[in-house]
Amino acid sequence: MLDNIFKFLFLIGLIVTWILRLSALRRAPRDIIAGAPPTQMESLMIYLNFFGLPVIPIIYLFTPWLDFADYWLPAWAGWIGVIILAAALWLLWRAQKDLGRNWSSALQIREDHTVITNGVFRYIRHPNYAANWLWGIAQALLLWNWIAGLSKPVLFVPIYLQRVRREEQMMLDQFGEEYRSYMSRTGRIIPHFWK
Repeated sequence: MLDNIFKFLFLIGLIVTWILRLSALRRAPRDIIAGAPPTQMESLMIYLNFFGLPVIPIIYLFTPWLDFADYWLPAWAGWIGVIILAAALWLLWRAQKDLGRNWSSALQIREDHTVITNGVFRYIRHPNYAANWLWGIAQALLLWNWIAGLSKPVLFVPIYLQRVRREEQMMLDQFGEEYRSYMSRTGRIIPHFWK
């Protein structure tokens, strides 16, 4: 019974995520001046990541096909998952708000692009990736299934490892020392608490 509550809350989170994403896509300007088109490997990883969220979880939520891989967690783990999911949604929303016109779903530089250093970007350079990591943890705690619960965190690892490096190189190429200085005072996805 309780696992159904967690599944429902996960589904609500999924809907909110897509609303945020579609809203950001609708607001994003089309004035791209530079970009790094995805490599074939990156395109494959993006496609696989789409299976990690939302395809596999939706299959799990609405069919019995993956029930053979269910596991059990104590209720407190599910509630921690709810808190982490809420944090992921907030971070995703906040990052999109702080980026404003600079937001893009791809690796792109826009006209009048600037290095954003306020809001959550004051502490971390990649809050969207941090939100994805939080989402992956929440997914494992909310969907008690070895396949659906772990699909996001497992399939997100390769795209994160490749894409964040390319994104930082693109920003260094565009902004040089300004971005290098920004990198030195922020964490990639975890704030530098000791500075």
